[in-house]
Amino acid sequence: MDLPRIFTIRESGHRIHNPLTAVKLASLGESLRLAPGTRMLDLASGSGEMLCTWARDLGFTGTGVDISTVFTEQARARAVELGVADRVAFLHGDAAGHVADEPVDLATCVGATWIGDGLAGTVELLDRSLRPGGLMLIGEPYWRRTPPDERTAKDCHATAVADFLELPDLIGRFQGLGYDVVEMTLADQDSWDRYAAAQWLSMRRWLDANPDDDMAPEVREELTDEPARYARATREHLGWGVFALMKR
Repeated sequence: MDLPRIFTIRESGHRIHNPLTAVKLASLGESLRLAPGTRMLDLASGSGEMLCTWARDLGFTGTGVDISTVFTEQARARAVELGVADRVAFLHGDAAGHVADEPVDLATCVGATWIGDGLAGTVELLDRSLRPGGLMLIGEPYWRRTPPDERTAKDCHATAVADFLELPDLIGRFQGLGYDVVEMTLADQDSWDRYAAAQWLSMRRWLDANPDDDMAPEVREELTDEPARYARATREHLGWGVFALMKR
């Protein structure tokens, strides 16, 4: 059980596996106005940057769960580096279906709603770990500009235009699931560029170091196609944000 290699190659230089900068991630944590000692569960926790930095800066404790062995090891190393290994733990496993042993104050899935087969299922999954009155964070794409056709949507790594909503409709979707949207932090153009373009450098350096690897043709094809595709489609049409929800 692991993440396909292309993901870890592409994002080997990332600490944050979504289009938020470190400054935006810190601002998101502060915006929640939660007390030190807040207990957190982070599903699809990646390299652990959110949980580790919030443990260091905000005094949180918690657990992260991720299917990637590479990212889980990076998260554990980051916890040691930041001096919070006594307050956070990272488990290698499938976040789909994972429920905390005891209810938590903050349950999060930032950019991986496939673990619940979509938005509604992920909200339901997080709610199973959340104490009454607790706070939920969901990271989700939305259309900044609805693509004019299905080809453009696929160039944004969607399967169809219907995969995502525009921002007002996404907020309405959360409300329709029975939650108030109480905060949000949105990626901007610069943070999107930093997330996407950093992948190209990681892929090129990997190719230079591994020219004979079986993955090399796939990585070369992606590096050849992705910069123009990003500039043409993703950069113009796709937004991304983290939304704080409280159950009504």
